[in-house]
Amino acid sequence: MSETTAAPDTSGKLPVADPPRVRAEAARLIRHHRRGLTRVIALYVGSAIAGLVGPVLLGRVVDAVVEGTTSDYIAVISLIMLGFLMIQALLRRLAVRAGMVFGETVFAELREDFMQQVTSLPLSTVEKAGTGDLVSRTTNDVDAVSHTVRFGVPQVVVSIVTILLTIGAAVITSPILALGLLVGLPVLYPVTRWYLKRSSAGYQKERETYAVVNGSITETIEGARTVDALGLGALRRARIDGALTDSYRAERYTLWLRTVLFPAADFAFWLPVAGVLLWGGWLASLDVVTPGVVATVALFAVRLIDPVDLLIMWTDEIQVGAASLARIVGIKEVLPDRHATDHEPLNDDILVSKARYAYRPGHDVLHGVDLQLRRGERLAMVGPSGAGKSTLGRLIAGIHPPTAGSVTVGDVPLVDRPLDALRREVALVTQEHHVFVGSLADNIRLGKDDATQAQLEQALDDVGALGWARALPLGLETEVGSGAHELTPAQAQELALARLVLADPHTLVLDEATSLIDPQAARDLERSLNAVLEGRTVVAIAHRLHTAHDADRVAVVENGNITELGSHDELLALDGSYAALWKSWRSE
Repeated sequence: MSETTAAPDTSGKLPVADPPRVRAEAARLIRHHRRGLTRVIALYVGSAIAGLVGPVLLGRVVDAVVEGTTSDYIAVISLIMLGFLMIQALLRRLAVRAGMVFGETVFAELREDFMQQVTSLPLSTVEKAGTGDLVSRTTNDVDAVSHTVRFGVPQVVVSIVTILLTIGAAVITSPILALGLLVGLPVLYPVTRWYLKRSSAGYQKERETYAVVNGSITETIEGARTVDALGLGALRRARIDGALTDSYRAERYTLWLRTVLFPAADFAFWLPVAGVLLWGGWLASLDVVTPGVVATVALFAVRLIDPVDLLIMWTDEIQVGAASLARIVGIKEVLPDRHATDHEPLNDDILVSKARYAYRPGHDVLHGVDLQLRRGERLAMVGPSGAGKSTLGRLIAGIHPPTAGSVTVGDVPLVDRPLDALRREVALVTQEHHVFVGSLADNIRLGKDDATQAQLEQALDDVGALGWARALPLGLETEVGSGAHELTPAQAQELALARLVLADPHTLVLDEATSLIDPQAARDLERSLNAVLEGRTVVAIAHRLHTAHDADRVAVVENGNITELGSHDELLALDGSYAALWKSWRSE
């Protein structure tokens, strides 16, 4: 029998990809979509070239007017300029459209890949990370990357293409006069370099504070009743205020970076225009260049302002997108908490052997637990809150790998089973249930996607939910979930149990699975489930001790150990912890 010694990740944070990893992912996307990107670049190049014809022709008009020309010549040049302007407009429109399609295509692939990675994360990792970080990545970060891919990539492409072609055209027109275009570099280069050295870390911090804000608000809303019951409102408000303060400081820092970059960049944009005019005027006075050449290069300098401005602006936006992309790509770096093998279990018996588990190193929740479950046995786990019952249940369900020791099914470690196979064989149902947006039938089919209508109704009937399900406005086709028909907590719990009946696993772990149903209805439901689940192993974690009364065996969990194990009658005769719990419960 193999032994699992995988240590759980205790960082509590999902990883963030480093810059080389982000660049590698961006390069992979570009290679995969190089045909679309090539088409976008080609159209923008054509549009930029068509736009450069105007300044060249205008320079010729200036020289022609100085030397003397005819109105016919001016008219012909004007018509040619108009023609190239129309060509530029057409190519620009096609380029923008191609760029948007390219951006949507790349983003769709990135989003689908991201969602696949998120849904494949180990459940133990998701629980440790908390909702705030994951929600922030699936909302704020995805939105930021979406904005960058859809708009930023095309804008950066057109800016770079326009800048390179414009500078190239200026050099061809007059290499010596084109030197005037470099006047702004001594200002623009150091400021941009200064900004880039600080912005990446700044935006990463900003994204992280969003995750903390989301988590604080989400936790407060989800636990509103607990907050109200325990009078924790002031404490929760203080925590949210602290998170907002950190977020404000992070945003203020990145805003300060922009207040340095943008004014300096705006000043640097106009320096080349002034430099070309002054330098060109002096060269023209020496007859080194003609007035028309000065006009042409000056117009090129003016044309550089918008693309350089856009490039600087999108450099800032891309820093946001890159920070978000690093968080999205970081999901791929989550290490698996298990490595599946092709070993098949000899039977459906589950054996827990010297199992330990620690959420933090050196702080064991379970301390060498031993437990054997035979196929078809019903085991009830009872004990005080915080004793380790739910943790042991999660090990039995294969949610967490043990820190030490082993949990096996048919001599195969649970964490060695392929996840899809494991979920078909062992299922965990807790008191926390989610109703997905969709029809009631679709929600139940999560247990078995090819279930027939008759099977759906039978599953609902088995958990006593068929009556209220048929009473819904459209029966099983009624839309439920957020924004639709809201199910009560008890109905949501029965829905989860109906999924479980459809899934038909050989082992079930029920962690307070009927806690939201009134006691009498819960007892009736459990009796119905006992008949439906005949022959399957059931581990029931419960505070209602009638569950223990009906079980084959009862395990008392205290301080991370099983201190008593036996039938209801045997444990009463032992007159230990279980007997005390039973007497206390009966006297309530």
